[in-house]
Amino acid sequence: MKIVAPAGNMERFHAAIKAGATEIYMGLKGFGARRNAQNFTLEEYKEALDYAHKRGVRVFLTLNTIMSEKEMEFLYPNLKALYEHGLDAVIVQDLGYFRFMKENFPDMEYHGSTQMTIGNHYEAEYLRKIGFSRVVLPREMTFEEIKKIRENTKIELEIFVSGALCICYSGNCYMSSFIGSRSGNRGMCAQPCRKMYENENGEKGYLLSPKDQLYGYEEIQKLKAIGIESIKVEGRMKDPNYVFETVSYYKNLIDEKNIEERTSEIFNRGYSKGYFYGNDKNIMNKNYSFNLGKNIGRITGKYLKLTDKVVLGDGIIYLSPTYEKLGGGYINKIDINGKRDNKFANPGDTILLKDVPRGSKYVFKSYSKEVNDDVENRIKKENHYKNIDGYFKGKIGEVPKLTLKCQGATGEIYVTEVGENPVEKASKKALTHEEIKDKISQLGDTTFILNSFDSDIDENIFLPVSVLKNLKRECAKKLEDKLVESYRRKAPEKHIFPKEGETTREVEISAIVSNKGQEKVLRDFGIKRIYYKGIDIARENQLNEQDLNSKLASNLYQLLENNNNDVVVNWNLNITNRYTIDELYKTGKVETVIISPEISFDAIREIGKVKARKAILGYSTLKGMHIELSIFNKDKEIIKNNEGDIFTAVKTLNGNTEIYLERPLNILNDIWKLSNLMIDEVVLEFNLETPEQVSEVLENMKRRTGIYRAYNYERGVY
Repeated sequence: MKIVAPAGNMERFHAAIKAGATEIYMGLKGFGARRNAQNFTLEEYKEALDYAHKRGVRVFLTLNTIMSEKEMEFLYPNLKALYEHGLDAVIVQDLGYFRFMKENFPDMEYHGSTQMTIGNHYEAEYLRKIGFSRVVLPREMTFEEIKKIRENTKIELEIFVSGALCICYSGNCYMSSFIGSRSGNRGMCAQPCRKMYENENGEKGYLLSPKDQLYGYEEIQKLKAIGIESIKVEGRMKDPNYVFETVSYYKNLIDEKNIEERTSEIFNRGYSKGYFYGNDKNIMNKNYSFNLGKNIGRITGKYLKLTDKVVLGDGIIYLSPTYEKLGGGYINKIDINGKRDNKFANPGDTILLKDVPRGSKYVFKSYSKEVNDDVENRIKKENHYKNIDGYFKGKIGEVPKLTLKCQGATGEIYVTEVGENPVEKASKKALTHEEIKDKISQLGDTTFILNSFDSDIDENIFLPVSVLKNLKRECAKKLEDKLVESYRRKAPEKHIFPKEGETTREVEISAIVSNKGQEKVLRDFGIKRIYYKGIDIARENQLNEQDLNSKLASNLYQLLENNNNDVVVNWNLNITNRYTIDELYKTGKVETVIISPEISFDAIREIGKVKARKAILGYSTLKGMHIELSIFNKDKEIIKNNEGDIFTAVKTLNGNTEIYLERPLNILNDIWKLSNLMIDEVVLEFNLETPEQVSEVLENMKRRTGIYRAYNYERGVY
C-alpha cells in the first residue's frame, strides 16, 4: 500500500519524499483545487519530477477543478511540457478535461479526484472503462462501503486517511461560490464552514466546522487487508514538519509498527476517525475551527494541572471559556509544586505559570519543541533511495565488467561499465565476492541503494580498489541519467475537437420539485416538463434510495443505471464545457444537461453546439451544501454568519443535512431573452417553497416583477 503525500512547495516536496512517500501530488501555479497554495512553476515542476524519478517516486499533477475550454487550451503547452518530461499521472475532476487530455496524451495515467464524488462501484467501474486507472473515494465512505467497492471494481482505490475534512461532499459544496464567487470547484474556496454561525436561539459557534481526520493502526490494517492501493495524506498548505511526521507515521503503520501518532503535536484543531465507522457526531468541533494545538489542562489562578507533558521551549496559548485567544508565549521556566528549574513536567504535575491573562480557562500547547526538534533533525538525516541490482564479472586476462540495473519508467534499464586493464592473478591476497559487493554498495551521494548483487569471478583474482570504485561511480552516474531519460516521451500531434456554430431557438420552461403540492401549481400553470429532486450522492450502501425511474439524474449512478434514455443531468454534476456534455452523452442515456450555475452567461454562450440539449437554472433557492450528517437537532434550522448571510439547514429523510441560501437565484424577468445563450431549456428549481410561494414566483415571472438576482451568471467565479 502506497502513501500519496502532499507538496505545496519544494520544501514540503522534499520532506514528503524523505519521510517515505512513494507518490506525491502537487499543483501547478494557478491551477488545481488548492490554488492558494504556493505550488510550482513549470521549471520547478520539471526539477521535482527528476528528483522524484531518481528515487523511484511518482508525481501526480492536481488539475482537479472544473474547466472551461479556453483554460484547457491555455494549459495545453504546460501539460505537454510536463508530459514529455515524464509526469506520471493527472488527478482530474472534470470529465471534459479528462477527455481533452486523454485524446492528446493517451498513455498518461488519470486519477478521478475526490471532487468527482464517486461513492459506489458502478461509478468507479464507469471511470475505469473510459480510461481512468484510479479513483480517490470521498472522505464520507465507511469502511464497509470501501470494502464493497473494492470487491466490485478493478480500478485502483485511493483513500484519504488524514487531514482536513470538508463538512460538505467535495465537489458538491457551493457556499463559497454563491456567497462570494470563490468556488471550491475552482480551487478558491473561502472555507465558509470554518466561520462562526449563530442559530435562531442566539447560540453562536463553529456550527459547520469538522475536526480533522486521523486514521490509526487498526484502520490502516483494515484498508491494507482488503487491498487498497494507496492512502492519501492531506496538507499541501501545511508546513514541512507536518508533512514529514504524518507520512512517517503512516509508513510505520503500513509496516505494521503500531507507533503513537505525533501529528496532533504539530497541527491540531481536534481529530476524529471521520466516517470510517459510520456517521459520528464526534466529527464536529463547534468550539473552534483553527489550529490551537493540544489542550494541556484548565488553569486555576496561576496553577495548571497538566494533562500532557511539557518541556522547556514549548509554546502555549491561553484561552477564555469560549476559546477566545487571550495571549501566549513560550515556556522558559518550569516550577512544579515549589520545585524550580525543571526541564520538563509530566501529566498530573501542577506547574506555576506567570503573567496569566485575566479570564483564562484553558491552556493549549501550540508548539511542541520535542516533536519539532526531532522532526527537523530527521529531515536533515533521512533520504529516499531507489533499489538497484548489481552484477560483476572478473576473469583473469579479461577486462572487468560491472552492470547495474533498476526499474525505469517502462521497464528494466541497465548500464554496463568496462575497465581499461585486464584482471590479474593475485600474488598475495585475492579479491572476494564479499569485498566486491561491499565496495559496490558504497553508493555515496547517489540516489541508489544496492538491493541484490551477484558476481562471476575466477579464484585468486586481483583488482585495485580504485578500479572498483571508478567502475561503480561511472556506472551509477550513467544509470541515474538513463533512469531519468526513461521517463521522457514525445507527445503526439495535438488532437483537434471540431466546433460547430450554434443557433438560437425557442426556450422551454421546466421545473424540479420537492413535493406534489409544488408540482400541482406548476402543472396548473401549464408547465409540462417536471422532475422530482433526487439525492446528490449515490453511496454504496444506500443505492436502493436512488430512483432509477426518475428522468432527473443527480449523480453518475442515477444516470448510468437509469431506466430511461432521455435523462436530464442535474447541475450538481458541475458541467461547464462542451467536452463534458459530449462525454456524458456517450452513455446513451442523456437528453438534456443543466449547466452549472457557477459559470457566467458568457461562459455558457461559449460552450457552443453539443449533442445534448442544454438547460440552465432560471430560479432556485440555491443549495450550498449537501452534508452526510444530521448537523442540527431540529428538522429545520436558520443560521447566519457574521456578515449577515442567512441560511436554512434542512434535515433530509435519509438523515443528511442540506443548506440553502436565503435569497434565491432569479433571472426570470428576462427569460424570453435567454435564447441568445444558445440553450433549450430554463429550469425552475423549488426546494423549500410552499405552493403559495411557487405560485408567486410564476406570477412574478409572467409579469416580469420578480427580484432579479443572477449570482455567478453575471460575475463568474475565480
